[in-house]
Amino acid sequence: MNLLDSIKHHAAQYYDEIVDMRRYLHANPELAMNEKETARFIKSKLKEYNISYTTYSGHYGIVADIKGKNHGTNVVALRADMDALPINELNDVLYKSKNEGVMHACGHDVHIASLLGTAKILNAIKDYFEGTVRLIFQPSEEMYPGGASMLIADGVLQNPDVHVIFGQHVMPTIDAGKVGVKSGKAMASTDEIFITVKGKGGHAATPELIIDPVVVASNIIVALQQIVSRKASPEIPTVLSFGRFIADGKTNIIPDEVNIEGTLRTFNEDWRSKAHELVKQICTSTAEAMGAEAIIKIVRGYPFLVNDNKLTQRFKDYASQYLGKENVLDIDLRMTAEDFAFYSQKVPACFYRLGIRNIEKGINSNIHTATFDVDECILEMATGLMCWLAIKELG
Repeated sequence: MNLLDSIKHHAAQYYDEIVDMRRYLHANPELAMNEKETARFIKSKLKEYNISYTTYSGHYGIVADIKGKNHGTNVVALRADMDALPINELNDVLYKSKNEGVMHACGHDVHIASLLGTAKILNAIKDYFEGTVRLIFQPSEEMYPGGASMLIADGVLQNPDVHVIFGQHVMPTIDAGKVGVKSGKAMASTDEIFITVKGKGGHAATPELIIDPVVVASNIIVALQQIVSRKASPEIPTVLSFGRFIADGKTNIIPDEVNIEGTLRTFNEDWRSKAHELVKQICTSTAEAMGAEAIIKIVRGYPFLVNDNKLTQRFKDYASQYLGKENVLDIDLRMTAEDFAFYSQKVPACFYRLGIRNIEKGINSNIHTATFDVDECILEMATGLMCWLAIKELG
């Protein structure tokens, strides 16, 4: 039996165990920076597989190295994120979340279970490859500053140096059994914008006696639209959206202030910084022109994610060998964000998408929704593919 068939055999052999792990994790989700029991579960499995690991103070990240024969200094990293979302699950399944208001609605349970399965397979066949595979179980992908940045600060890409890193993420718009990838710039940077507009409230029937922050804030939002429509280069995708507008008045009461919250997403660091300044300038000048004051806070979030062109092409070749070329798709650039981007700014990286949709089974809900689920048949493929990617990249 060749190595490819051996990996597929092991993935099929361990499939039921991987499903059980995914279901346990799905039923016991934990929010970012609170992944205590999730970490305990991962550590228990690594111990069961006789794989040593490292933990860190300050967060629940876990890192394990599986060393092949003559392992030398060539290191390939594989990453899975651990945290869940503040969503109340509506699925009627045996493995429904037991934690009220918390749900694995972004597939991180799939990522953990498949990487644990990958760990078990790699440990079983470590005499058949050379080099080191670093398994990164990363907390807090969903909450800034992101577990990736914390682990990088802890030296996860060093001692010995990681040469390349792969990450997978479920994608409900791709059918189960297929994967998708975008070479080059793949996902946007993300920043949070908080604006407080201070005016002078009063009776709605006496507008001449007040400085209406509702009107000022409305003008600010409209004025900010020119940043994308008139200031951004058409060659740099940019989104500036506002999803929260709080004016806590009444039908006949104008409040003293209005609070606005939004997001900026783009793919160029110079333009990103310039856009921040434009936001501040437009907010300040618009407010001042109307006799009000604008206080602006911009929280710089994740950078944009870039898939190394050469590594991504190799991924497509490896995935085609494992899945068949027809099951490896080219996908479009996305304005969503991921803290895997921090890794991609440090070492050659490839972040690919794992199809989980099955229309016949009614599995097609989007991520971050209360009815999200996956076709569990993909767990066998996801596990084996990560093994194959690591071993092929080690050469």
